[in-house]
Amino acid sequence: MAQGIAFALDLPVAPVSTLAALADEAIAETGCEYAFPCIDARMGEVYFAVYRRDAEGYPELLGQERVLAPGRVDFSSAAGTGAGTGSGWATYRACLSGLAGGRLDSVLSGRFPRAAAVARLGARIHARGGSVPPEQALPVYLRDDVAKKPKP
Repeated sequence: MAQGIAFALDLPVAPVSTLAALADEAIAETGCEYAFPCIDARMGEVYFAVYRRDAEGYPELLGQERVLAPGRVDFSSAAGTGAGTGSGWATYRACLSGLAGGRLDSVLSGRFPRAAAVARLGARIHARGGSVPPEQALPVYLRDDVAKKPKP
């Protein structure tokens, strides 16, 4: 939808990650230094990342966003404690909490990104020159093999 509006008005688009939007809300709500957004990706996997609050209060990605089995989630890039957030925590809380160990302050399970967080992050991306022309505004798929043709 954003791409269509941007095309019609000849405006750039600021790409915002869903995991970053979740991290932004968790950092703002809890005041934690780190956020661990996790979304249930179905098929026994999760979308996961570790974010740190920067000097201006925005989430900064540590490492990369990934899709992986919940038992392979890695919290080691967090040097302190943080908040878990997202639907992945509702589904895999026991597993994720065990892996997080002492790095977990709180869990905001079942959360979904809100438009306000997407707008806040989008405004910052745009102000920093990170917007792209509408024709370049494409979704980033962490999992590119959602459907596999059965082998004969």
